[in-house]
Amino acid sequence: QVQLVESGGGLVQPGGSLRLSCAASGSIFSGYDMGWYRQPPGKQREVIAAIGSDGRTNYVDSVKGRITISRDNAKNTVYLHMNSLKIEDTAVYYCNTPSGVDAGYWGQGTQVTVSS
Repeated sequence: QVQLVESGGGLVQPGGSLRLSCAASGSIFSGYDMGWYRQPPGKQREVIAAIGSDGRTNYVDSVKGRITISRDNAKNTVYLHMNSLKIEDTAVYYCNTPSGVDAGYWGQGTQVTVSS
């Protein structure tokens, strides 16, 4: 099982930007599909972006054009570049693999708060 540590969250004003990082260890990172998920206050956790081991990406409609997922296999890290942040982007953000999701294994996440 790959271990995942998210970082980079914080408080940002609407319209601002953040870059989240997810450092992976414990397995062959380059072979894993990876996803970023978020859980807004009082709501269910949802997937917002995914990147395959081949580099292909997918996004939910609510973040398309504002958020970009990328990976650096040499650093065992996946990133989430967030621009034009909105108040509704406030959430705890997590990264995970499909098998981690199935197993119910989650890291501590990183808090993103968008507020003026």
